[in-house]
Amino acid sequence: MEEALQTREPVQKENTSRFRLKRLKKKTVALLLAAVLVLCAGGVALRSMGGQQAEAAAVYQEAAVETRNITNSLSSSGTLQPADSYTVTTLVSGEVLSDTFEEGDLVEEGQLLYTLDSSDAATSQTQAQNSVTQAQKSYTQALEAKYPTADLTGTVSEVYVKNGESVSAGTELLRIVGDDDLYFNFLFTYANNSDFYIGQPATIYISGMAGTLSGTVTEVSSGTTASDTGKQLTTVRVKAANPGLITSSYTASASIGNYISYGTVPVELGEVSVVTASTSGKVTDLDWLAGDSISSGDRICTISGTSVDDQIDNAQISLNNAQTTLQNAQDKLSDYQITAPISGTVITKTAKAGDKIEGGSSGTLCTIYDLSYLEMTMSIDELDISAVAVGQTVNITADAVEGQTYTGVVTKVSVAGTTSGGITTYPVTVRIDETDGLLPGMNVDAEIVLEEASGVMAIPNGAVNRGNTVLVTADSPSAVNALDQEAPEGYVYVSVETGVSDESYIQILSGLQEGDTVAYLQTSSGGSGMMMGAAMGGGMPSGGMPSGGMPSGGMPSGGGGMGGGPGGF
Repeated sequence: MEEALQTREPVQKENTSRFRLKRLKKKTVALLLAAVLVLCAGGVALRSMGGQQAEAAAVYQEAAVETRNITNSLSSSGTLQPADSYTVTTLVSGEVLSDTFEEGDLVEEGQLLYTLDSSDAATSQTQAQNSVTQAQKSYTQALEAKYPTADLTGTVSEVYVKNGESVSAGTELLRIVGDDDLYFNFLFTYANNSDFYIGQPATIYISGMAGTLSGTVTEVSSGTTASDTGKQLTTVRVKAANPGLITSSYTASASIGNYISYGTVPVELGEVSVVTASTSGKVTDLDWLAGDSISSGDRICTISGTSVDDQIDNAQISLNNAQTTLQNAQDKLSDYQITAPISGTVITKTAKAGDKIEGGSSGTLCTIYDLSYLEMTMSIDELDISAVAVGQTVNITADAVEGQTYTGVVTKVSVAGTTSGGITTYPVTVRIDETDGLLPGMNVDAEIVLEEASGVMAIPNGAVNRGNTVLVTADSPSAVNALDQEAPEGYVYVSVETGVSDESYIQILSGLQEGDTVAYLQTSSGGSGMMMGAAMGGGMPSGGMPSGGMPSGGMPSGGGGMGGGPGGF
């Protein structure tokens, strides 16, 4: 009995839990509950038949109330991974023309890494571009056929069709005159170019008409030409207003300065355009009248019909297909310029200038790691996952870096658990920013501190019974607060309030004081008391099973097990 006693002097100790293993299998719990029912039903028989024998077999472990530091934490091991990694591959085949980096270099996202021979792809792109140009032209022509437009700015001189009229390709729609002026290209002999100038007045004689017209020189030829008789001729272009009677069937001569033109020349009217239909259909939306001013590009009318609409639809489809082919060719061409998908360090380089690359799964070129920070994944038991949250601090240690503790932070708590052997664990992602000495692939241990208390009163977990009661020696200072509950000889029960716990000790917030000695039950074989020891050491407490639930930190472990000592069940 003396060996089981411990000193009652408070001792400052440090205890940090690295593993929290508090799982009871459902089957075990069921068996224990069944045992409780059996024991409760046969409690009287046990007392009468073997009470003294059980009392003699009970051994109480005593412990003084201590002052110590308690840390409640979750621990796990894992392997370090880079913040991001990317294996650079290519889908195209060809010769590597150039590379711009070496293994171990830092590269930036979007930086050019490799250039592959793209001559075949460039030819395909050119052909695709030509196809788009042709398809665009056909589509434009189809639209112009449906919506004919003016190709000259001027005046509508004649309208040949009316709304509702059916036309065929080549049918004249209307005539546009660019201006009302007359133009003449007069020839002069025995004259130099310098004898004429732009803006010079000219007198014009129209053959077969009386009187003259006044004109103005608009252009003088820069050289001379020879007539069919060998004479040297100078050409002078003259413009004059049309009085309204002269047509292109007339001829004219002129006098300019001291010179008379050689022979006569035809009259040129202002620029004229006759717009014709380029498809078949019915004319609608024709709002032009003779004498209207019109500008180049103005819509003349709409030609409706199945034929013209089909032409537009087919041209649109051909254009879309050509554009898709071009886009694919451009995308494929860009595949020959291989850039870094992420910023980071080149870990491996498997291709260099001069190599011939086969695209596909075998087209690996290099591997890049983002080492701006490292990550690891902790596996947390389902009983503890609710205590983990993003932002919690994590202590990291690595066997490869002795004496160094790194600080991480929880960045993700996944709900995608993995079940094995009836136990479910959840992955928790931890980020480590200060990584000096750490490398991807290293094995590390991680600890998430859930709760901690420094310099607090504490007792072994096994000393706390169900209902938050503790067995203390009758001479303990706190024995004056003894509960009205049957206790073994020399001991009394007191009520306590608990705080932080680890795998061995639990904080006492109230109910005990320095100088108290607590006791918890052990069997003669040295095991925990469990229910049999509890029943034999005093039976069910007054009032039935104690209430109050578990102490803070979960079910007490250690010498007491479930129930911990007398009064547990």
